[in-house]
Amino acid sequence: MNNTKQTRFLSLTFLAASLALPALAQPPKPTLTEFDAPGAATVTSPACADSLGCGTVAFANNDPGAIVGFYTDANVVQHAFLRTPGGIVTSIDAPGAGLGYGLDQGTAAFSINSQGMIAGDFQDSGYVYHGFVRFPNGSFATFDAPGAGTGAYQGTQALSINREGATTGVYIDATGVYHGFARSPKGDITSFDPPGSTYTYPCEETCMSPDGTIVGFFSDAADNTYGFIRRPDGNFTVVNAPGAAPEYGTIAASVDPQGGITGYFLDSNGEAHGFLRPRDGEYTIFNIPGGGTGFVQGTVAFSINSSAQVTGEVIDSNSVMHGFVRSAQGDFATFGAPGAGTAASQGTRPSTNNAAGAVAGWYIDANGLNHGFVWNP
Repeated sequence: MNNTKQTRFLSLTFLAASLALPALAQPPKPTLTEFDAPGAATVTSPACADSLGCGTVAFANNDPGAIVGFYTDANVVQHAFLRTPGGIVTSIDAPGAGLGYGLDQGTAAFSINSQGMIAGDFQDSGYVYHGFVRFPNGSFATFDAPGAGTGAYQGTQALSINREGATTGVYIDATGVYHGFARSPKGDITSFDPPGSTYTYPCEETCMSPDGTIVGFFSDAADNTYGFIRRPDGNFTVVNAPGAAPEYGTIAASVDPQGGITGYFLDSNGEAHGFLRPRDGEYTIFNIPGGGTGFVQGTVAFSINSSAQVTGEVIDSNSVMHGFVRSAQGDFATFGAPGAGTAASQGTRPSTNNAAGAVAGWYIDANGLNHGFVWNP
């Protein structure tokens, strides 16, 4: 066989062999699943205008993929919910929760750990808040922080639970002042305020690490706002991101198992920027492309997972919300729920991301109604 024929033969043989090979697997594309709690309102109501809104609000997911939050029903009564990784939704009403019309009563779930323990609060028929932990078997432990007020719109709100079963949150005293608390798995409660604080607020959902480190924000007597880190020994570190305008503030929004935090701040023009701060490390400031530069536009980081991946919202120049994820290496992706509205204060609003990178949150449609979603990478 001459060289030309041999080359042609080998080429055809290789081509035939390659055609017989299976196609290379393509990496899976991200998916976004929308959901509503059964019984959730299908229209919005003026009663929701001063709250997070009517419909379904997904606040947090855990590593196995369960999601918690709350929904409002057709009578504008608030109920918590638990959504399993398989998509089954269970409605939750804490013992003693008021069920009066108008959203000011009812139950909300804010955080879930990987063991399935849920932290949240409920308002009773007198509009007083009480904290709760719901266990995987459906039983509840309800509690009130010492010093919590007993009048309407006072009381205790449990906002985050770690994998050990410890919780943190706020209590509102009889004068209307907000204070932080830490509750051990055994039920011991410690009140705290950063030095100089006149208003203390541990963040929601993922603000308590396994060792008990807590993050959040506080305001001082001059009405300046700063983030804080509270260590298990009770010592505080003030979080003041470079470029932050104190009058607008820095919000420490989430802490990972290693003690790294994420959050956001507003500069002197009111534009939002995301930040990362490793434990005892330097700040990294980041801005997701597409963010507006106007007041309360830009990049708002809400949650950091065990791989230092961050999720949050990027608010464009029309004040429409879009979801984002940012890897530890600085790569990012943006996403939006198909049903999200495109007007100001509408769009896609992530809450938390789990170890697998799945993001839970909610979106606001063109009619102003909330719906839950889960985004999987």
